[in-house]
Amino acid sequence: MSGFAKSLNLLEGADSMAVLNQAPDSQFAFVSVAGKRARQLMSGAVPLVANPRSHKATRVAMEELSAGQLEYRTPDLDADKDGKRRKE
Repeated sequence: MSGFAKSLNLLEGADSMAVLNQAPDSQFAFVSVAGKRARQLMSGAVPLVANPRSHKATRVAMEELSAGQLEYRTPDLDADKDGKRRKE
């Protein structure tokens, strides 16, 4: 995997994270990961897919994410539940 894919971290610095390479289930996470990768592509990164269908950075990022080419991190939700709740 290239350096660009390894450096794609949504939430850096958190202790408990799950590293994934499949497309996220939530639309918000999908857009966040694809957006960050699209910015990398616009800065000159090489696409991870062999023959992208589009030349647009956002479409290439979505295609890479759907193909499982990107590695990203998400917080482990079970570790974050330590009794902290919002005041009601």
